Amino acid sequence: MEWKNPQAFLLFLPLILSLAWYFYKRRYKTASLQYSSLEMIRSLSPGFRTYILFVPLLLKVLALSFVILALARPQIPNTKVRKNIEGIDIVICLDVSDSMLIEDMKPLNRLESAKDTIRKFVERRSSDRIGVVVFAGEAFTLVPPTLDYQLLLSRIQEIDTAQNARIKDGTAIGVGLANAVGRLKDSTAKSRILIFLTDGENNSGTIDPETALEMAKGYGLKIYSIGIGKDGPTRLPIYQRNFLGDRVKNYVPFESSVNESLLSKMAKETGGKFFRASREDSLNGVFREIDSLEKTKVDVNRYVRYTEIFQKYLLAALICYLIGWLLGSTWLKRSP
Repeated sequence: MEWKNPQAFLLFLPLILSLAWYFYKRRYKTASLQYSSLEMIRSLSPGFRTYILFVPLLLKVLALSFVILALARPQIPNTKVRKNIEGIDIVICLDVSDSMLIEDMKPLNRLESAKDTIRKFVERRSSDRIGVVVFAGEAFTLVPPTLDYQLLLSRIQEIDTAQNARIKDGTAIGVGLANAVGRLKDSTAKSRILIFLTDGENNSGTIDPETALEMAKGYGLKIYSIGIGKDGPTRLPIYQRNFLGDRVKNYVPFESSVNESLLSKMAKETGGKFFRASREDSLNGVFREIDSLEKTKVDVNRYVRYTEIFQKYLLAALICYLIGWLLGSTWLKRSP
């Protein structure tokens, strides 16, 4: 509760002074009767009325106090908060070619590192629609842009490489990018971004990366491109069945290479940013930076409506005064 006119409380000062003056003067105006002897009077006990003769005065003082409180205009504030949330539409395009199994990133390999980091990124967002596209030699939409983060997280956990997903292997950057663009082209969000992760060079697909890039620019999309893993000779794990039918992991030599010039161009020409995640923990840092760069805009408007309750105090003042006047004029009337 708030008081609109707190200066009205100053009226209590003259009220207190008036009461003090009243009791001071009353000491010298007390009525008296002269008796030859007080023996009989002393044997009488005062009646109940004697003890409550002050009630009419008390009620009238309370009435004046309630009037002063009413003049101070007590109010109950009712605050309403209206939030205008301007969400972002995000599509994460993830390379799932078999080279993503190379074990140079924590917690296990490039793919598991990317899945773990994407999951943490999704958990940090709250009002953005997020979708996932996966690609290798071909591409498909794993989850269209959605606010159903539980569905999104469960599908991210199920992501596997091209071989296990039974899709064509390779690195079709143009096809993956075009598919992701198709998921954002009809978005009405003011901010639309595409996070593109790959560990290789374009070596497959029916759509040229330059053509897909022009599509993204035409729709006004911003691309954050990420090159995963270290360049140079490495070992690619492959899984085969032995004569007992058990799944056995072997390694074959592999030359890893990321087309940094293409990824950098994708980011630069769309107003985004290119990152290179070659260390074991750098991918988390990349997504944290993207998270800080792309903040959801939230406008908070506060509205306060005040409910006046001075009427209750005036009603209490009226009731106290009428009761005090009625008692003082009848049962508790004092003479003189």
